[in-house]
Amino acid sequence: MKIVLFGHAGQLGTRLHTVLAANAEVRGFDRDQIDLADLAQLRNVLAAEQPDVIVNAAAYTAVDQAESDATGAARINAEAPRAMAEAAAASGALLIHYSTDYVFDGSATVPYTEEAATAPVSVYGRTKLAGEQAIRTAGAPHIILRTAWLYSNRGKNFLKTMLRLAEERDELRVVADQFGCPTYSDLVADATGEILARMYDNGAPRAALFGTYHIACGGTTSWHGFASKIMQLAGKTRVRVTPIATADYPTPARRPMYSVLDCGKLARAFGIRLPAWEDALHACLDDRGRIDQR
Repeated sequence: MKIVLFGHAGQLGTRLHTVLAANAEVRGFDRDQIDLADLAQLRNVLAAEQPDVIVNAAAYTAVDQAESDATGAARINAEAPRAMAEAAAASGALLIHYSTDYVFDGSATVPYTEEAATAPVSVYGRTKLAGEQAIRTAGAPHIILRTAWLYSNRGKNFLKTMLRLAEERDELRVVADQFGCPTYSDLVADATGEILARMYDNGAPRAALFGTYHIACGGTTSWHGFASKIMQLAGKTRVRVTPIATADYPTPARRPMYSVLDCGKLARAFGIRLPAWEDALHACLDDRGRIDQR
């Protein structure tokens, strides 16, 4: 099996490359090798590689910057997935694409299922939803994995920011009225490998499993709760973590106030359920220093 992996050097893609390469030939591309905003270049790469599977772990994830760069966000989050899906539809390749909890408006009070109404409140969320819709419209064999609050020991993310600030400050002021499910990206990568292993029957992808799935760790917390647990597990107990309201920390982009994902469909289809977010965070902190820090 030949896999083309976009975003292979990111916090999700780095682990994905390792996992997928255990059972397949993987051609990894990152922003240094390909500009996903250049759709002609993207189509040429896919035509030359002729992969059996396309995995798209690349995205325009600068949520606040996207508010003033809607065109750039749309090229990466919507138009590039459209081009990937059209190539997959033409060749019969399977497309695995990652989306986000930000496709929801945050007005729910119970976890969102895959069938819940979408209503993104930011440019980032709208462009990610447009990418999902483009993939479905293209008719490609596909798996869309919506995830949430990703962090790891690589790249830029909330965990690394909190640990850095804890070395510089005695107090961290963190939003306490937005709720979601912090998710260790290495676990998403591992689960993707399991999904791919179960997708094929006699060399052909199982069409009954195509579709959209939620994948996130179990449980619910706020950014304040997440930060507090980071400090506890990392032994930074001298640092005070003070709860604040969203209104006290204005940002260009609105965030969903509640974006917990119901992951029951993934468990039913593939037998995969990620651990509680606290357990996953403990595992991530244990992994520090033992992984490739690219």
